[in-house]
Amino acid sequence: MQISYLQQWLTTPTYKIHRSQLRFWFSLSLTFSVIYSVLALELAFRGNYLIDSDARQHVFWMQRFLDPALFPNDLITDYHQSVAPSGYAALYWLIAQLGIPPLILNKLLPTLLGVITTSYCFATCLQLLPVPAAGFIASLVLNQTLWMRYDLVSGTPRAFIYPLFLAFLYYLLRRSLLPCLIALALQGLFYPQCVFISSGILVLQLWRWHKGRLCLSGNKQDYLFCVAGLGTAFLVMLPYALQSSEFGAVITAAQAKISPEFLPGGRTPFFHDNFLEFWFYGKRSSLVPRLSRITPLIYTGLFLPFLLWKSSQFPLARQVTPKVQVLIQGIIASLGMFVIAHVLLFQLHHPSRYTMHSLLVLLALAAGITLTVSLQALFNWAKCSPKSYPWKGYLARGTTVFLAIVLIIYPVFTPFPYAKYKQGKEPLLYEFFSQQPKHIMIASLSEEANNIPSFAQRSVLTSEMYTIPYHVEYYNQIRQRTIDLIRAQYSADLTLARNVIETYGADFWLLDRTAFTPEYIRGSNWLMQFSEARAVVTELEQGIIPALSGIMEQCSVLETEYLVVLPTDCILKFAQRKRN
Repeated sequence: MQISYLQQWLTTPTYKIHRSQLRFWFSLSLTFSVIYSVLALELAFRGNYLIDSDARQHVFWMQRFLDPALFPNDLITDYHQSVAPSGYAALYWLIAQLGIPPLILNKLLPTLLGVITTSYCFATCLQLLPVPAAGFIASLVLNQTLWMRYDLVSGTPRAFIYPLFLAFLYYLLRRSLLPCLIALALQGLFYPQCVFISSGILVLQLWRWHKGRLCLSGNKQDYLFCVAGLGTAFLVMLPYALQSSEFGAVITAAQAKISPEFLPGGRTPFFHDNFLEFWFYGKRSSLVPRLSRITPLIYTGLFLPFLLWKSSQFPLARQVTPKVQVLIQGIIASLGMFVIAHVLLFQLHHPSRYTMHSLLVLLALAAGITLTVSLQALFNWAKCSPKSYPWKGYLARGTTVFLAIVLIIYPVFTPFPYAKYKQGKEPLLYEFFSQQPKHIMIASLSEEANNIPSFAQRSVLTSEMYTIPYHVEYYNQIRQRTIDLIRAQYSADLTLARNVIETYGADFWLLDRTAFTPEYIRGSNWLMQFSEARAVVTELEQGIIPALSGIMEQCSVLETEYLVVLPTDCILKFAQRKRN
């Protein structure tokens, strides 16, 4: 392939090429998105009782859409339903009316969201640099990054930020007011944190850098978009501001700093002694968590300002439109909200939510432009060289082929696609509980309790998955339940077990066969958060025998290799005998 033809094929602007070439690059972008989603679907449907880890929180309660009698008067279910974004819940409800179970929809949604994200990424990139190859590279880099992480594949509210944020950017750049406002409203309905970032971009659009200083824009359309956008943002966020939660106020930073749940090893670790971890790669507090799960080529976007500055040496950079400033505006808005979220800690939830998604989108767009501009400069350099230096042509072609190979096959060297699907390993247990009355309550400290609401559609008294410590009133109740359960399960007196059964209306008690060993408790970071559990370890090492361990065989109604189920009426009978 000649240098001139390769250069033309990769870097010709959209207004100079035939529509078929534009369709080629767009179709190629969608092809990769579909391929990645098919690989994810294969993981999602590789067996029964398979569910995304986070869907066990965000989706399990939606089974009420198919059967309203499920989880009656259940604190855990009511709480998770109350904190779900309204648009997200409405979408699942609507699809459930068509007969598609929420847990199935959760696995199908990432494919649709991936295609929409790819389409808007491609189209948005063309608004910044009208070269189809740049749109393809940007969308491919973004797709690889998203499928290397578990945000999009989770099908949870955060999966919606990518298509909705890109849709907002696209319509903003196109100056399409109504679609832009719709995208902004949908952000509030699906992922409210994104509204603050988009609002920041609208405000920053009013400013221009002119002759070495900042000044207000003289474009009336900028003011129209800002006022209309901020008005839309206000209206869509107003219900959140006025909503009074029955589960108490959000925990304060001062309270969280002394709570083991927020410290290293806790249920939701936030505070770290390591400065770099806290600010740069920690899971909830940092700028961009999980840096290891990012396509390396995305970092080339950091060099875009240099290419624009040296446009004389990178000719295609001159075709980058002034709209590219939206990338800087997006970064400033994201960083600004990141700082504000730290100042108002937990009132706006995790600070990382304002950077970990938006910065990846902005960097991917910048990377698509950077790589395309760089390739064109390399082609020019090779083409303009004397014929006595044919190696330069080989270098240009070789670099292009190498880049294409890296772009396409990089995922082969990583866990790709990356998903957090959890396999239910106790089908007999789920079948047994699903055949019991819908109002039953299951008391358990077993890790398997995390799966019961999703796979058996029955309520649990507490479990690690549902001990979310952000709303004080909710967590105080869950924490007390857990403490009571720890004391009762490991007490030498069945009176405490009887109290738990009568207080919380427990119908079954689920035990791991190894539950009465010190190693079992030490192996659970969740249990070791509680001083009561640490005290139990000491008691077990001293030889104190829990009363429940002595009646497991007499009371069990279901036994598997690792688990034993006890009906609580049997426990009450033994407690009564001891009392008499």
